[in-house]
Amino acid sequence: MLLPEIYMLVFSVLFLFLSLGVRGKSLFVISRVLALGGVAVCLFSLNSNGLLFSGAYQIDGFSQIFKLILTAGLTLVIFMFNKDDEVENTPEFFMFLGFSTLGLTVLVSSVELISILISLEISSFSLYAIVPLRRTKTAGHLEAAIKYLFFGAISTGIVLYGMGYLYGMAHSTYLADIVAKLPLFIDRPLAILGLILTMSAFFFKLSLFPLHFWAPDIYEGASDTTTAFIATVPKVAAAALLIRLTMLAGLPTEQFAMLLMVLAAFSMTLGNLVGLVQEDIKRLVAYSGIAHAGYLMLGLLSFDKAGNAAIAYYITVYLVMNLALFYVLMLLSRNGENLKIADLGGLARRSPLVAFTLAAAAFSLAGIPPTGGFTGKFFLFITAFKAGYLGIVIIAAVNTVISVFYYLNLVRISYSRETKDNTPLKLAFSEKALCWLFSILIIVLGLLPLGFLDMLRQVM
Repeated sequence: MLLPEIYMLVFSVLFLFLSLGVRGKSLFVISRVLALGGVAVCLFSLNSNGLLFSGAYQIDGFSQIFKLILTAGLTLVIFMFNKDDEVENTPEFFMFLGFSTLGLTVLVSSVELISILISLEISSFSLYAIVPLRRTKTAGHLEAAIKYLFFGAISTGIVLYGMGYLYGMAHSTYLADIVAKLPLFIDRPLAILGLILTMSAFFFKLSLFPLHFWAPDIYEGASDTTTAFIATVPKVAAAALLIRLTMLAGLPTEQFAMLLMVLAAFSMTLGNLVGLVQEDIKRLVAYSGIAHAGYLMLGLLSFDKAGNAAIAYYITVYLVMNLALFYVLMLLSRNGENLKIADLGGLARRSPLVAFTLAAAAFSLAGIPPTGGFTGKFFLFITAFKAGYLGIVIIAAVNTVISVFYYLNLVRISYSRETKDNTPLKLAFSEKALCWLFSILIIVLGLLPLGFLDMLRQVM
């Protein structure tokens, strides 16, 4: 039952020993083979079920499918990493990526407050270590690392404070016991406060308003590979635990539903409006992520299998389309520098395949059919509408229209703006294959969603 977790631990420790001398192409081959092994292990243990550690660790179809998504995300990030000069200490970098993924795989099976906190810290401490491992120094490079550590420490303190309230209310650290006692205290301000403070850890990972302020600076200051991981994989685990809470809680109270709607509305509006004026692409993606965290909240409002499955589906699509966009940035910034939107000029002439991958990712992020982003948003909007929350659906639809302007601006510049540098972008076979993989996944998830969605509904 613990095979995925044991494998990720061995994966991480192995890179600690590889740091003693292995470098170059052999290190990349080893990392990719080991990452694919993690996906195979998760597939092998997909049907595992059981409770461990006195019921604090629940292994079921829900946790196992999210472990598969997490390891697949790690594997894609490792395959995207194609140059040894982007980060310092490459073996240690892979080691910390593995430890962070280990913490996230533990998180999706944790159903007890202390287990949740420990798994969050395992993941977060690893990320604190890799943010400064950027070889191309920038003005905000060290500032980003310090900010991420500082904001993460504050987030942990807030979460512990909230957990103290929940424990005092339920006299238990188990989520099932807390949810069972919650109706007796939900009308009291301290209970609402404890719940909000505890959930702030997941809102921080998702960069949901008002815990969004760290994202733009960290995205801009970290290396492309580090940012690609932080912007996608931890959000999958945070969404998984929010779904787990809704599975245990049942129907929401009116106050809690109103709180989620307010946070979603502010997150979507802030992210999209500020995204309109961004020139640095990674900062634009950061504000895009803030907006998408708001869209995710729509699925929580229904508190049923359909809403939970819609969240799981959308976060999977979000993982793919964001990694596709970051891969385009990595292919264009061969020296690890941050790209401006203007740097995309002439991309269609330099490399039609890379331009097409960018277009597929941008269309999906904007929610334009037939991409996975459109289908995912459609399911989220439908579940919120059926639950009776028409107002927030209208706000989300308006924000989707706003986001079209800056997403399609990326495509417009890459296809219509000329540049003095028309040097063809030479791609290796593996780089071409990864571009095609991202593009096909985005379109297939949009056109053929029902099989994957049905599988998600069965494990909710």
